[in-house]
Amino acid sequence: MTSIFAHALGSDFDNLHPRLQERFGVGVADRRACIGRGTMDRIWRGRAVVAPFLRLGAHRNLLFPETGADVPFTIENYPYVDGHGRETVTFVRTFEVAPGRRRRFDATMVLDPERQVVVDYLGTHQHVAADLDLSVDERGGLRIDSDVMRLHEGPVSVDLPPWVSGRASVREHWDDEAGCFRIRVEVHHGLVGPVFGYHGRFTAQYVDATDVPAAVRPYREEIRV
Repeated sequence: MTSIFAHALGSDFDNLHPRLQERFGVGVADRRACIGRGTMDRIWRGRAVVAPFLRLGAHRNLLFPETGADVPFTIENYPYVDGHGRETVTFVRTFEVAPGRRRRFDATMVLDPERQVVVDYLGTHQHVAADLDLSVDERGGLRIDSDVMRLHEGPVSVDLPPWVSGRASVREHWDDEAGCFRIRVEVHHGLVGPVFGYHGRFTAQYVDATDVPAAVRPYREEIRV
């Protein structure tokens, strides 16, 4: 079974650096998960106006207001089949923002089989979703850009207008010289500008994914894409 990222990228998946092919090739069939550990050189946030929204998002592991440098970082990518029968990959990012204080930024990604698009569900309750545009850069790195965001909360299911939603970009590549993955994430809003971001490095190990820890799964699974 091909990974959801290989499905979405098609033949372009072969242009990824071999280390990224391994990392984004994890899937249910292989029963392997990718656990990355490293350091974020910097975590930043935008103007003061965004801080209340980041604090609100932190309640559902969706962004957070803290900033810092040299922040210990973990990312857990576990593949599993969700309650709706969709192959899913977790993107659970944990940041040690201060001694004894952790923040999480959770996402689960599924492949919409009808459109062959990876859908990114954000937060603990999958209440925000966005289609992802995937491409490969000249270094064999992966570029991920979010498209229109949608809100799924109770009976409400609507596209968020541009003046409400932000746009996220992820850039990840393998640094051959340093022997590590490099990642840069930025969230921007059309009206207020830069909202949140981080960049740094990590290495990865691959572990058995037969039993997926409950702690990395969302509390609620949303069928609407």
